[in-house]
This record gives sequence, C-alpha cells and structure tokens, in this order.
Amino acid sequence: MAVAKVKLDATEARLAALTLPEGGWAAAARQDALARVRRMGLPGARDEYWKYTRPDTLVQADAPNAAVFSDGEAPVFGAVDRLKIVFTDGVFDAEASDPLALDGVTIARLAEVTDIHWAKDLYGVLEANGQSPVERPLAALNTAFATDGLLIHVTGTPSKPINVIYRHASETSDAILHHVVKVDAGAEVTILENGPAAARFNKVMEVDIADTGRLHHVRAQGRDHQRRAATHIFARLGAESTFKSFTLTANGVLTRNECVIELTGDDAVAHVAGACMGDGDFHHDDTVFITHDAVGCESRQVFKKVLRNGATGVFQGKILVKAGAQKTDGYQISQSLLLDDDSQFLAKPELEIYADDVACSHGSTSGAIDEEGLFYLRARGVPRGIAEDLLTIAFIAEAVQEIEDEGLQEEINGRVAAWLERRRA
Repeated sequence: MAVAKVKLDATEARLAALTLPEGGWAAAARQDALARVRRMGLPGARDEYWKYTRPDTLVQADAPNAAVFSDGEAPVFGAVDRLKIVFTDGVFDAEASDPLALDGVTIARLAEVTDIHWAKDLYGVLEANGQSPVERPLAALNTAFATDGLLIHVTGTPSKPINVIYRHASETSDAILHHVVKVDAGAEVTILENGPAAARFNKVMEVDIADTGRLHHVRAQGRDHQRRAATHIFARLGAESTFKSFTLTANGVLTRNECVIELTGDDAVAHVAGACMGDGDFHHDDTVFITHDAVGCESRQVFKKVLRNGATGVFQGKILVKAGAQKTDGYQISQSLLLDDDSQFLAKPELEIYADDVACSHGSTSGAIDEEGLFYLRARGVPRGIAEDLLTIAFIAEAVQEIEDEGLQEEINGRVAAWLERRRA
C-alpha cells in the first residue's frame, strides 16, 4: 500500500506540472489517455518492465537540467535531399523548416488542426492498443499532454524523405511530441529523425500501414551528453506491408526506446534494429514487443550495443505469436561489446508462441573485443586504436545493414566512425 501511495503521489505531481490541451477533435482521446495514466500510475523501479532502468528523471515533476551541447559536427542527414521539419525544445520552428508540402504526402501540425481530421481515427488508438499485455504509462501521458507533432498522410511515393529535426536550446526544456503517420495502400515513404530534442523528451509515433504500404524509418539520437528521452513507436501493419526502423544512439544520460508492433495482415514484414555507443554515465534501453496475428509474417529484431567506462545497455525484446499465425518467421538477436570490465549489458529476450508452424529464434550475447581479430590487424601494422575501431564498426554492421538505402547506411557508418575517433583522440 505504501508503494502504491508513493507511485500515486509521484503521478499526480507530474500531472500537476502539465497543462491538458482543451477542446478539438483529439479531446476525447486525451481524456481517455489521462484516465489510463491515473489508473496505471507512472512507472516506478518496482515495475517489471522497468527493473533494469530507473525512470525517476522521466517521471519527476520538473525537467532535469541538461546543458546545451554543440560540437560543430555537420548535421546528420545534411547531405541528403530531404524535406526539413524542425522542432526546438518541442516547439515548431517555422523559420528553420521547409514548407510542409511534398508530392505524395500531406502534412499538418497537431497544434494547428482544429477541424475534424483523418487523424481522429488514429490519434491515441494504436497507443491504447499497445498498453496490453504490458502497460506503457509514459506513452499514455504523451497522448494526453502532447503539445504538438506531425500528422502525416502518405498517399503515394514522395520524391524525397521527410526529415524531422529536434533541437535543444534551453537547459530546462521538457518536450512532449506526438506524431501520427498513415500510409495508404501501395504508398511508400522514408522518415528520418535526428537531434537531441530537449533536456527531457517524451515522443510517441503512431504508424498505420495499409496493405502493401511501406515505411522506412531511420533515426539518429545523440551528441547531447545530458539528454533524457523516452520514445515510443506503435505500428500496425496490413497485408504484404513493410515497416523497417533503425536507430543509432550516441551519448545521453538516459534513453529508452520502445517499439510495439502488430502484424495484422498476412505476409507483412517488420524489422526493428538499433545500435548504440555509450561512454561513462550512459544508460540505454531498447524495449520491443512484436505481435504476430496473421499468416506468413516476418519480423526481425537486431540490436548491437558498444559500452565502456561504466556504461549500461538494456534490451527487452518479445515475440508473441498468436494462435492461427502460422508460418511465422521471427528472429531476434541482441549483442553487446563491452570495452572494459565496468560496463554491463542486461538482456531479457522472450518468445511466446501459440502456433505450431513457425520458425522463431532469439539469442543474446555479451563479450569483449575479438582478441584474435585485434592480433590479426596489429600484426599487419594497424595501430591498436584504429584496429579496435574497425572491429567495433564490424560488430555494429549487422544492425546498420537493416537500413535498405545504401546512402543512409553510409551516413550512419560515418557517424559511428566519428564517435569512435573523438573518443580515441
């Protein structure tokens, strides 16, 4: 009872610090989400899915301080021809953004849409569905209180990617953004995300992909050493549709990326991958839940973490195969490269299968750098630091290769190499 009281008090304190947007087409969804937050309570260290990651700074009433950080490095995806949409500390930055117009897609802002909108049928719906069997109260908090976000309706195949850029300009910023993406049958889009966003960042992206639709998502989180972020992707896939997401994370005090996917149409494909590089006071958590609820679907989870100087990595991944979801192909791998004895990797891979014609596997490993490979490179005159970097890039490669676009692969590999070089200097 005492624990429940503490959790309730913490939840009410957080809610009291926020202002619920009033009126509009999303009002009912916001009220429903608020009721769910109060029923669940915000996460605490005793919650099963938070036992490896302390949520304290994500749920406290006031945003923690995070100094604005800039290293002069060229912007991520800067060489890519893309539509730029910028948010600074959770506020849309019109001057830094391109006009919200692109062939094959319509884009609106959550904060500006007042009339009945197509997103009313989706806003908060996938997030609410994703609350079972595991509660995700930070996502419900987002649905209730999100101040802005993008409503993206993909009707064709845009000529270039949509790049959502998050900037951090205030040391005490607290950003809550909610995006809704609807991909029509046969349509295809690439969404890029990058930037530190805010001192504390809570983001939800709901993705609904119709039959034969395709969505590619590539995200780069990093450079802000003191960032604290909780992100959530809720995706629903129709028949023969495709969802592929890759995230690179570098730096940050605390990052938790959750991905909840439902494969509801036959022959759908969902790939979720990520690589993180952490140094010192760094805690990174990937939590993934994929539900197979149709015939002949494929899912892949590929996560690689490079940790040193006491950094911590967490992976919680589950594949749930429902009765009737025959011919499921589910693959899951999580691996860490520990560059010293002080870092740690905590993994919880899970399979839950109620069909008998499936091919599902999972594995998780943790270890030091390959000494045989290191010896081979050193014997050929490669300095130790560069040799270690080459082996680290090779270790991460399986995750990066989940990105279909080779140009974006090169961009991510360049970021990995730059991070390693900075720490070798």
